[in-house]
Parts: sequence; structure tokens; C-alpha cells
Amino acid sequence: MSVFEKKIWGNDGILVLAVERMFSKNTANLFFNPGCALSLYRPENIEEIFRYLQSNYPQIQMHNVCCRHNPQLPDGSIIINVCAGCDRRFRTLYDGISTISLWEIIDKLDDFPFPDYHGMEVSIHDPCPVRNTPVVHEAVRGLLQKMNIKVIEAEKIGTNSVCCGDSLYPNYDMEKIHTAMKNRADSMPCEKVVVYCVSCIKSIQIGGGFQTVDHISS
Repeated sequence: MSVFEKKIWGNDGILVLAVERMFSKNTANLFFNPGCALSLYRPENIEEIFRYLQSNYPQIQMHNVCCRHNPQLPDGSIIINVCAGCDRRFRTLYDGISTISLWEIIDKLDDFPFPDYHGMEVSIHDPCPVRNTPVVHEAVRGLLQKMNIKVIEAEKIGTNSVCCGDSLYPNYDMEKIHTAMKNRADSMPCEKVVVYCVSCIKSIQIGGGFQTVDHISS
């Protein structure tokens, strides 16, 4: 397996312009890390996701080390993740580790049993940790299209997305935090909001009150 990224420095960090990842069926040093949040939010999904990945990459291994700790993996390892925060930490904090989101993997495979949502309309909130990674934004939207879901975009999306409010903890008072959450929730054109960060689920629900919010892994 190899990973190539073409990057430029933007005002807010590294903007990934293009990513080429090549996988083979017998790739070694490939790991699936479900992340702490999904393990708590939807633990029943983890084994199902891992079995699907195994059907395509037989040598893949489960990896349950929290991204806030050294992954203790050999150089050249690649971690498939479902958490935007895990993606950023594993990729930037630990030498020799590369990451790819589960969304990119599934979007490129042709054997996933996508459900049909019959043109349901949703908006998307793109989380802060992958704000500068357009390839992830595109994969998420590709998956929704394959599920026959129509995306009604908010004004601030992708590389121009804004924080859901969660990152303001604990540096600001609760009134300011809740105002930020409400502002982001109110910016969503649809009541149904798709996110791919568990913390963002909480924030959009708190901020909007009425919105139906769910993680894309559901």
C-alpha cells in the first residue's frame, strides 16, 4: 500500500489538494480503529464494519488504541478511521502513520450494500479536524448520493465550514458555547443533518433542538 498527498500551506494549516491511495487485497500493516466515540455511541456497528473490511482486505487488523496515545504500530502502517479527530491526531502526531477515512474506502469499493433513501433531503456539517481535507468531504457526499439522498448544502461547508461549537469547551462560558451551537444548527437548510463526528451530533442537537441528527456510520 502507498499513500501520496499533494499539499499546500493555507492560512489555516495544510490543505490537501489531491490524495492517491493504492490498496491491494493482501495489504499488510492495515488497521481499523473505530475510535472511542463510536465504541460508545454505536458499538454494535463496529464488528459489522470490521467484517466488511475483512472481506476486502483479509489481512486487516483491529486497532483499539485511543488516538491520544502512541498507536504502537510499525512505520508505514495505515489506519482506517471513522472519527475526524482520530484522523487528524494519528496523521499529525505520530511519525510513520498514515490515515484514511472509512468513507473514502467504502466510496471506492463496488460491493457495499447501500440502502435506498428515496431522495430524502439532508444537510451536511463538515467537522473541524478534516476541514482542510476535501477528499473526505467528497467521499461523504459520494456515499449519500449512492444512498439516493439529496444534499441541500449549507452556506459554510467543506474547507469553509465552521465549528459546531464543541471546540469552545472549556475556554468559554456556556452561554457563548450554546450560542455557537445554535448559530451552526440554524445555518442548516434541512431538519435532517448528517455528520461524521460524534461530538458534532451533540452540538447540532443542542443548538437546533428540533433537528434529526445522525452519524453517517448509522
